[in-house]
Amino acid sequence: MTYLLQSGLLPEGLNVSFKLLPAILVLSMLLLFLGIGFAFRVADTEGMWVAGRSIGNVENGMAIGANWMSAASYLGMAALIALSGFYGLAFVVGWSTGYFILLIFLAAQMRRFGKYTAPDFVGDRFNSDSARAIGAVTTFLIGFVYAIGQARGMGLVGLYIFGDIGIPGFSGYQSMVIFMMAITVGYLTVSGMLGATKNMAVQYVILIVAFLAGLYTVGFTGGYSTVLPQIEYGALFSTLSSEFSEPFVSASYYLWLATAFSLVVGTCGLPHVLVRFYTVENERTARWSTVWGLFFICLLYLSAPAFAAFGTDLYSANIGDVYGDPGMTSAAGDVIVVLAAQLSNLPQWFVGFVAAGGIAAAIATTAGLFITGSSAISHDIYANIINEDASQRQQMLVGRGSIVALGVITTLAALDPAAPIAALVSYAFSLAGAVLFPMFFLGLWWENTNREGALAGMITGLVIWFIPMINEVLPNYIGAEGPFVPVLAQWLPAIGSALIAVPIVFAVTIGVSLATDEPDMATKRLVRQCHSPEPMSKMQSAEEVATTDGGEPQPSDD
Repeated sequence: MTYLLQSGLLPEGLNVSFKLLPAILVLSMLLLFLGIGFAFRVADTEGMWVAGRSIGNVENGMAIGANWMSAASYLGMAALIALSGFYGLAFVVGWSTGYFILLIFLAAQMRRFGKYTAPDFVGDRFNSDSARAIGAVTTFLIGFVYAIGQARGMGLVGLYIFGDIGIPGFSGYQSMVIFMMAITVGYLTVSGMLGATKNMAVQYVILIVAFLAGLYTVGFTGGYSTVLPQIEYGALFSTLSSEFSEPFVSASYYLWLATAFSLVVGTCGLPHVLVRFYTVENERTARWSTVWGLFFICLLYLSAPAFAAFGTDLYSANIGDVYGDPGMTSAAGDVIVVLAAQLSNLPQWFVGFVAAGGIAAAIATTAGLFITGSSAISHDIYANIINEDASQRQQMLVGRGSIVALGVITTLAALDPAAPIAALVSYAFSLAGAVLFPMFFLGLWWENTNREGALAGMITGLVIWFIPMINEVLPNYIGAEGPFVPVLAQWLPAIGSALIAVPIVFAVTIGVSLATDEPDMATKRLVRQCHSPEPMSKMQSAEEVATTDGGEPQPSDD
């Protein structure tokens, strides 16, 4: 079968050709990732899913940064600011603020709960295999939707480095997607969470050095900045179009608020973020991991608007109008960081280094997504529901098979993606915010939340999330013009549906919990133990401590 590339997926202005030095740089980087994955390969489920709970706070903070700062942060955030101006700042605000809520309300409590995965938490806290299954399916779906954006980023950046070299039957972009995803799946099936974490620390160093080096060099050579481009870029506002600097020119206040809110709560519900708290020794390390992670993240987030401003000015001076018809395409926007370095006439190897940072960011996040997605299938569905007597070898085989399956379907979807990188990623945030965040928050902070309330809330969240996806995103895949119901897309946008979904899910969960029986005392002790000041050993969980103190856990309802 031959797949046709969308015309909008070839970035205008990008030097699409094979470049020897950048190619050597990227191939060496990919071989390094494979080598690290092999060196830290795992042979048991403890290493596969939670890295043996052996990761320190600074290393975990770097892993959080790399795991978090995907192609959507490295490439997509600057793209949205370049294309949408003020509206794009909703992503900086939303993605940063979410970590403060994680730090205050969830990080330490999640670590004390002490399980393997997010569905583990949902299933054990609400004593329900049905809730566990919904959580696992949601986790797999988040990994799939989120990873499409990463694959798109890998493909677009790969075009700059390797050129339009296509596998027979595929375009250059599609060939890059297939090649990069094959590398990612290859090292993950061997390394598991332990090797992925070690790789993430290395990937963070690569991406942040590449991004900041690119920003400072572009700013200096272009005469935009000398010392602090994060502040000095404001001098460009008077020369850039109003679409860049004036509030709400390209999007309404409501959409800005809905997007920012969805990104905040989505951050607190993403399984591949929360699982990082399970990889450390104790709750203190979990808290400090979050602090370090926020610091490492802000190094890039405070810099992205400046890179967008530099890239926008360079694009308008060298290629054409940024806004209007035709204006900058989403494909060019998604590589604005690489384009800015190229249009600054910097050495080819240096532009390749900036591009390599984008690939490292995409691979790091894809690794976290695939590990959590595969653990949802292997640990939560297979080992806890289908085959409770599964051996570690069987769980590892199912887990590795799940990584391959997730890689295949993500690659197929990324061959012809429906939206820019940041938008694709935001759909996953809305899903995490609508379905999982209310369960995590209420499950940890209100001991009377019960299984009936959780099931009602999760199903409600899924339904609300699917409505705008069908209304707004499905038409892009079937060739329809615009949303099926435009007024619904205005008030329930796919990119910010959690603004409507989260209050409703909270109300449904609380209401149903109040209308039905309270959880048993063992469950209440479990919740209280998550807030206890008493330290626990590395391998203990709140459930084990609560059971020792009195009260037997109840069997699952289904």
